[in-house]
Order: sequence, then C-alpha cells, then structure tokens
Amino acid sequence: MKHIPKITIILLVMFLVTQFIGLYVVDNYSSVKIVEGNIVNVSVPSLPFGLETPEVEKDNEFYIFLPSIILAFIIAILLVFLLSKIKAEFILKLWFFVVVMIALGISLYAFLPRFKYMTILILAIVFPLAFIKIYKRNFLVHNITELFVYPGIAAIFVPILNMWTIIALLIIISIYDVWAVWHSGIMQKMAKYQINKLKIFSGFFVPYISKKLRMKLKKMRKSQKGKKSKKKIKVNIAILGGGDVIFPIITAGVILKTRISLPFGLPDFVGGLMPALFVIIGATLGLGYLFFFAAKKKFYPAMPFITAGIFAGIILSYLIL
Repeated sequence: MKHIPKITIILLVMFLVTQFIGLYVVDNYSSVKIVEGNIVNVSVPSLPFGLETPEVEKDNEFYIFLPSIILAFIIAILLVFLLSKIKAEFILKLWFFVVVMIALGISLYAFLPRFKYMTILILAIVFPLAFIKIYKRNFLVHNITELFVYPGIAAIFVPILNMWTIIALLIIISIYDVWAVWHSGIMQKMAKYQINKLKIFSGFFVPYISKKLRMKLKKMRKSQKGKKSKKKIKVNIAILGGGDVIFPIITAGVILKTRISLPFGLPDFVGGLMPALFVIIGATLGLGYLFFFAAKKKFYPAMPFITAGIFAGIILSYLIL
C-alpha cells in the first residue's frame, strides 16, 4: 500500500466527494434536461464574472474542439515548465490565483440563489479563499477549496465534449501520464517545484507521519520536557494531482448529458444520473486499486488506472441500463 490505510481512505473520500460536487455543478450548467419524461433543451445559466458557457450546435463541432483542448493543455504545460525554469514564481502564483478564483466562483454560482449583486457576494467569498490557498498555504483551506475548484473547471469543458471525444481525450491523457511519470519524470519535477518553491500544489495534499515516528516523538517529548529540539522531522506527503480528479468529473458530466434517456421507466431526475454514477464508481475503484497495490516511495501515473475504471463503468452501464 502506497500510504497508511487512514490516509488512503481520506484521499479516496475527498476524490469521491469532489466527483459528486462536480456532477451537481456540471448538471447546473447543462442545456439538456428531462421535463415530464421528455428530453428538452433549456437555456443555460450564465457563468459568473461575465463568462459564457460554450455551446455546440452541430455534432461535428465536438471533433473540432478536441484538437483545441489538447493544444490548450500542451500550451499550459509548456508555460508552467518555462515559467518554472526562469523562476517566475510571482507570475505562476498569480496565474494559479486567478484560475482558483474563477473555478471557485463557477462552482459557488451553481449552489447559491440568483440575485442582483450575486457576483459581488461570490467575489467576497472566493477572493480571501484563493488568497489564503495560494499565498498563505493553509492545509485545510487548500483541500476544502480543491473540492470545488475542479467541478468549476469541468463545467467549462463538458459542453464542448461528447462520448467519443472524451474517450479519445482520456486515452491521450493516460499515455501522456505514463510518459510524464515513468519516462521523462516531468510530473515529479513539476510536483516538487510546486511544493518546495511555490509552496502550493494543484491537487489534494495530505501530510502525515508514520506510526513509528509518532511513537518516537512521544518518547522525545517525555525525555526533553522544557527543552527545545532542533531535530528535523521527516513528514510523509500523500498527494493526488488535479488532473486525476478533474477528468473523471468531465467524463461523468459528458455521460450525464449524453445518456439522459430513462431506463426502466425511472423518474425524471434519474435520467443520465445512473450511467454517470457508474463512471464515478469505476474511477474511484481504479484509483483505489492503485493506492492499495502501489509500493511506497514510488511514483505512479494515476490516469491509466482511473481511465480503465471509467471505461469499465461505461461498458457496465451500457450492459446493465
């Protein structure tokens, strides 16, 4: 097992909670709904901060958007790598700060009632949270905000993807993840740079100490009462990258809007939900398999395992529902 059972469960629970939050947020911005048993297109709620939800009018447009998404990811990775090389920490932190604010705003907008000065309220909430997350490095604020950051980002991508383009994207991202972790090592370098230099991390971040070290610390406290110890304590870190969290949300959102027809005469609110839940369960099981069977102190690409679980979930949903 890569981490102690308690930490493994915490990571899996945070992953699962984020998926459910993401499903709610994505559905809130969906233009496809079921009304009295019929599939209808409705007006899409506008995004906060003057942003607009992308709309696809023809099916062939999905395949036009896919290269643009891949190119955007490549540019983003290259920019992060370049800025880290020239040690432009100020620009990187500002970039993360803006992205976090926008993503949090999109997620909160899905939960709060609409009123005249709603944007001002959202700004009043997300600005201090993003500031603490990026510039103050608070463990609790970091992980709590992560629960809402990825649903907000997913809400932007779901409308411009369909079943086949998300499958293609998952395969491409999984191949890149294998290359970046096991061959080039770029993923480890970027993670270490974020944690050590930027003092931030785009993903879940849970520090912990082993049971053996905990017992040792207790003995040290007893033997050194009233004395200050200068010994450094080695803390283990359990991390889960943001990409490993966001792609299952995007996939579940695409399945939610694609397979919205109702199986077995189920009520309206279930339409599309059950196949999306299969995706979430499959992704969680894939990640859980990796956590439980991975070796300690070794880096693994999570996306191939998550993607395998997602594909299993999609196939099972078609066979059962």
